[in-house]
Amino acid sequence: MALEIEKFPKVLNIQHEFRSLVILMTIVGFSFTKFVCERKDLAAGKIGIKNNIVIKDVKETKLPLGKSKEEGLKFTFQFVSNYTPNIGIIEITGELMYIGKGTEVTDILKEWKKAKKVPQAVMQQILNQILTRCNIQALVLSKDINLPPPIPLPRVGARTAPPAKK
Repeated sequence: MALEIEKFPKVLNIQHEFRSLVILMTIVGFSFTKFVCERKDLAAGKIGIKNNIVIKDVKETKLPLGKSKEEGLKFTFQFVSNYTPNIGIIEITGELMYIGKGTEVTDILKEWKKAKKVPQAVMQQILNQILTRCNIQALVLSKDINLPPPIPLPRVGARTAPPAKK
């Protein structure tokens, strides 16, 4: 019984650390604003699929969180899956809301206005969120218009048995 009591606080600490990570997450909103999908031809032969994300704009915004309004940024993005040779296209446009710490919001906005760049750590977090949400949506849209999936899916293959030893 003493061993179980010693393990219990460790589990609580892990859960507490996990909750802290969730609270520190700075992406507070995500929405799609436009879907465009078109199948121009039947998929046959060798097909190329290129996925791309472009951050179209970054704007300052006030986000109501509780009783106060927090300064944040609205990232407008476009995700495109282009099927070649001229088979089809899936375009997804959307917005992502981001809250920074301290002067991070104004610093990011200044850098965006100056050079259309965002710090790497912030951009990595934003692009990963966009990729996760858009890849899932593009997968559903591709199925609906009979295009191949824009991301590789796991396949089950028959495995040959090794030759029996004699």
